[in-house]
Amino acid sequence: MVSTAPYGAWQSPIDAELAASHGGRPNFVGTVGDEVWWVAPRPREEGRFALVRRRADGEERAVLPAPWNVRNRVFEYGGHPWAAVPRETGGPLVVFTHFTDQRIYAYEPDAPDGGGPRPLTPLSPVGGGRRWADPVLLPERGEVWCVLEEFTGEGPSDVRRVPVAVPLDGSAAEDRGAVRELTEDTHRFVTGPRLSPDGRRAAWIAWDHPRMPWEGTELRTAEVTGDGRLSGARTVLGGPGEAVAQVEWAPDGSLLAASDRSGWWNLHRVDPDTGEHTVLCRREEEFAGPLWVPGLRWFAPLPHGLIAVVHGRGAAVLGILDPATGEVVDAAGPWTEWAATLAVSGTRAVGVAASPRSAYEVVELDACTGRARAIGARHVDRVDAAYYPEPRVRVFAGPDGREVHAHVHPPHSPDFTGPADELPPYVVWAHGGPTARAPLVLDLEIAYFTSRGIGVVEVNYGGSTGYGREYRERLRGRWGVVDVEDCAAVAEALAAEGTADGARLAIRGGSAGGWTAACSLTTTGRYACATILYPVLDLLTWARGGTHDFESRYLDSLIGPVEDIGRYQERSPLGRADRVSTPFLLLQGLADPICPPEQSERFLEAIAGRGVPHAYLTFEGEGHGFRRADTMVRALQAELGLYARTFGVTVPGVPALELVK
Repeated sequence: MVSTAPYGAWQSPIDAELAASHGGRPNFVGTVGDEVWWVAPRPREEGRFALVRRRADGEERAVLPAPWNVRNRVFEYGGHPWAAVPRETGGPLVVFTHFTDQRIYAYEPDAPDGGGPRPLTPLSPVGGGRRWADPVLLPERGEVWCVLEEFTGEGPSDVRRVPVAVPLDGSAAEDRGAVRELTEDTHRFVTGPRLSPDGRRAAWIAWDHPRMPWEGTELRTAEVTGDGRLSGARTVLGGPGEAVAQVEWAPDGSLLAASDRSGWWNLHRVDPDTGEHTVLCRREEEFAGPLWVPGLRWFAPLPHGLIAVVHGRGAAVLGILDPATGEVVDAAGPWTEWAATLAVSGTRAVGVAASPRSAYEVVELDACTGRARAIGARHVDRVDAAYYPEPRVRVFAGPDGREVHAHVHPPHSPDFTGPADELPPYVVWAHGGPTARAPLVLDLEIAYFTSRGIGVVEVNYGGSTGYGREYRERLRGRWGVVDVEDCAAVAEALAAEGTADGARLAIRGGSAGGWTAACSLTTTGRYACATILYPVLDLLTWARGGTHDFESRYLDSLIGPVEDIGRYQERSPLGRADRVSTPFLLLQGLADPICPPEQSERFLEAIAGRGVPHAYLTFEGEGHGFRRADTMVRALQAELGLYARTFGVTVPGVPALELVK
């Protein structure tokens, strides 16, 4: 029987503990012989990331027990952390990075002697230490090729990055000199080198400040010398106004690269000698995305010449591209969103996919038969799927008539409906990045709210990816303007059409989304409250060494030259804190190197004594993005508590949130 109850006060089986248990998704898939391996989040194990293997018989198990944490801090967001190869005897050999000390370890999980992981790289007492990512395991050379990120001082930008070779014999664990730099070619940022099929050449991606990797990168190639170094490095594709997001070697020795020179990330075949290139499939779709970390993979060449591709416009699906004809045949199945991780073996392509009715799981596609099936981290309905949101893809009109893409998740429950004379409250979700996108997938954090009668709308504001370069460059020089305007336009449209209660609208976001939420409080009167997670709040501090190296020049394009101090101060929420009158919840990890707690603390000092109701929750050991189950539970309950107080509803079983002024 369906009961009538105020929106926001519905009872739901989707509690904060359940939502937190689904935090994160499988990532960094790979094939090791007949097995499929991936990295899986473990929120209930102190937020560690486990390396998981699926054996040929279907058994799934962790390669390493707790507390081994297969993750690294390269670019602070963490690049591809592992590589493995099968062996004829003794089982596979795996190398991985361990988050606690950032070292590379080698491990033989099936070795009969039961020996544990052994370190291959040394510890470093300097700054953020030595970090490693995007490894390629080359047992025939006795080496691991990867990216070294090495801090040379105590400052966040006292850092260098270079492709290196790490010996597998462990000699570098005590002798730093045993790590061999592969090239004298110097760039601020690099991805891991990829060897050609004949082993004679290598290719990688590089770029320099002030560009971000979605603004301009270079595809570099070099010859591999007899002593295993990279000689004669040169650029064969890309440049300041062209972003190459991924490169792979095709079986015939040509290069495959995703470039946005047409305004969309399309696939190109590139001659490694001349740089001549042809488009393999020209579409106004993205066949790649923003290169936030080294090791992302949107395409993978199959041995027989076809290419597995993740592509789409405002979404990302898996298909098989025939480069001879340019035709793409998409995988059948319920999955509507594929992550930027792919692996191939024989005729198999393996990725990570989700849909509005299922969370991310590991999916295998047979390129010959077209059959796709979930093989790992399978989605299981912990509650009746009738409590899941029923989202709608919408396009709204923003200022000047520009398109704004969004996903609307109305309140939904099989047990409750709202009063006939009441409109539901809605929360606008601003994604992070800002060069990113909110995918349309099952998210139990969204379901936590919608199943209680609170609607959610995810806004892919101007600057988001997935809609071509022109759309994502709408934010150039206008961060804190376009994103704020687009979110407000969607909120106002929902209220105007009678979908949402215009007096009970909220905004929430983390990181760059936290910036958008905070800016919204200082520039609009649209929202009744806001949830702000690990935000950017002070642009000048950020631009003057107050963040990590990777994003330290991001504001050059998002805001403008740092010499324009007035613009930086005027645009920052900290500089406009006197305009805040709306209740808010501020959530901050105390170990966040990207958006440090110092910014949040200064923002609170700026509003002190002004009578603004707010709550500030901090979390020891949490960085940029929360990974521990207890943190996520507390954060979700506090957020719901904020909405309950602001929207005037009583939420059963949820602790009240105390606001101070």
